[in-house]
Amino acid sequence: MARSPVATGAALERGIVVAVDLRDEREPLEPELEEFEALIEAAGARVVERIVQRLDRIDPATLVGSGKAQEIAELAREHDATKLFVFNDMRPRQRTNLERIVPLPVVDRTMVILDIFAQRARSREGKLQVELAQLRYRQANLIGSSVALSRLGGGVGTRGPGETKLEVDRRRIGERIATLRDALEDVRRARATRRAPGGGTPLVALVGYTNVGKSSLLNRLAHAGGNGAFVADQPFATLDPTLRRIYLGPDQFARLADTVGFITELPKELVNAFRATLEELDDADVLVHVIDASNPQWPRQQKSVETILHDLHADAKPTILAFNKSDVATGDAPSAPADAVAISAKTGSGIDALRSEILRRLEQARKGGS
Repeated sequence: MARSPVATGAALERGIVVAVDLRDEREPLEPELEEFEALIEAAGARVVERIVQRLDRIDPATLVGSGKAQEIAELAREHDATKLFVFNDMRPRQRTNLERIVPLPVVDRTMVILDIFAQRARSREGKLQVELAQLRYRQANLIGSSVALSRLGGGVGTRGPGETKLEVDRRRIGERIATLRDALEDVRRARATRRAPGGGTPLVALVGYTNVGKSSLLNRLAHAGGNGAFVADQPFATLDPTLRRIYLGPDQFARLADTVGFITELPKELVNAFRATLEELDDADVLVHVIDASNPQWPRQQKSVETILHDLHADAKPTILAFNKSDVATGDAPSAPADAVAISAKTGSGIDALRSEILRRLEQARKGGS
């Protein structure tokens, strides 16, 4: 797996956050910028300065404009910064030009998320999926002969006659991607075999934005103690799917799957790479969409999750809205809709009501209802 572009050693990386705020955008940028900075910190870096450039359109050469780029370079020297974290999507040429002016390694939002996934991956499957996502992203952003794959080990030193470094890099990436896809197909087949013994036991899948308490809810529903899903107050704490048997009522049981957390504009490289893990969504009879009731931004997060479910063709499945952390929700957050189930995975409040709702929706699904 590639070396982290964020945490490169024992010393904490010092980063400057750069964002372009287009004046015609309807949604406020502040919540997403705060989330971006939280991701940077989760990846192991420290934000020392934030620069927001308000423009009518993105500068095609440097993203922010040459004058602002010079200003960023001066601030980088003042703050002794080691990385430039760019919020907006960038074209390869913009990245190259910006690095020439600043000059600092440019790390975009997708790279930060990939970095966190690389740090969190524990199983062989998770590591394969993260490496595949990293390589697909790198393949899409290769430009010029200056880009080399030294991070893949061994460097680029065995090229054929007439091949440029760029051609060798592309070929090596393509070969490694093919190997990883074959390995993940083996994982998919093995997972399908393991799922087969489930027989007639229905499958319920937990979905939701990252860090909303899905793993805590799985542990609560499954009465899991030391053998439960890993829980931490950090983005993407768990990548590998967890499957538990849960009690719903007398002689009524279900299998409960915890899936990887989503985020606004989850990089398509990650969605594609984690399709093997997300197959639980394809097989699920009912989805439980877990929402952080205490977060004022929950409507935006809910919309992001629903967009990803649509992209995965899972948006038509029966879905229960479970508003977690209701015990600490305040007036700052919008009220939950009337059909939602208010719960607290921490205290156990509302868990019996959620079990009953899961059972009711499963019975509806069996009868062919909505």
